[in-house]
Amino acid sequence: MFERLALYARLVRIDKPIGTLLLLWPTLWALWMAAGGPPPWPIFWIFVVGTFLMRSAGCAMNDWADRDFDKHVKRTRERPLTAGRIQPWEALAVAGTLAVLAFLLILPLNALTKWLSVVAVIVAATYPFFKRFFAIPQAYLGIAFGFGIPMAFAAVQEQVPPVAWLMLLANVFWSVAYDTAYAMVDRDDDLLIGMKTSAITFGRFDVAAIMICYAGFLALMALAGGMLGLGWPYWLGLAAAAATAVYHYTLIRGRDRMQCFAAFRHNNWLGAWVFAGTALAYALR
Repeated sequence: MFERLALYARLVRIDKPIGTLLLLWPTLWALWMAAGGPPPWPIFWIFVVGTFLMRSAGCAMNDWADRDFDKHVKRTRERPLTAGRIQPWEALAVAGTLAVLAFLLILPLNALTKWLSVVAVIVAATYPFFKRFFAIPQAYLGIAFGFGIPMAFAAVQEQVPPVAWLMLLANVFWSVAYDTAYAMVDRDDDLLIGMKTSAITFGRFDVAAIMICYAGFLALMALAGGMLGLGWPYWLGLAAAAATAVYHYTLIRGRDRMQCFAAFRHNNWLGAWVFAGTALAYALR
């Protein structure tokens, strides 16, 4: 039994928390902005735990959808489902169970948040299939990874103001940036199996596209901060995020696989800088 649980843990990437963090940071930005400071703690914990559950469910669903492709990719061929150590139905069962648990978490929240959660589940469940035909599936991933933003505003304010949708668009730019760096790691394998990724679509302009997306993200987040009247700590946080993006350029410009992967993982710090600036701006008001 314990061996099975260990395989399920690998299936949902408990040993690789970077995905959860990249999903969590935008949600935390939105919670603080929606509440004008620290949100009510029950809502905070609902979103933190829910983020972990939904990212885990998404991983299981992704592995089920890609089970016939992952065996041809160096980085993924030893995943439990791809390697045949668990069955496809088990991955679906894990994904379904985690999604139900996440929904149970939000039952105390208002109706708008519940309806948005349905949209979030649909987006998360369909993302793996966008890689079959959509030239830049990372943009769709940005919607999936950023949907905690409108949900956070809905939970706190019982509405989704324009700034929330602006931040969701910003998150799309950020996701395209970091996940293109991630896709550069697997580009050769993805070309062989016919998978669509932004790294393939951008081609020799991949590095330039990543930096343009970082710039778009920072510009939109600056606009959001201006709309909310945030003070100097927020701008300092954005400046630190911009410096982090410049550092990522030094990692990806040579297109070395491991350096690109390092740049992807380092985006945790970019998200953290934005949150630190946001939290401090409200703390000093």
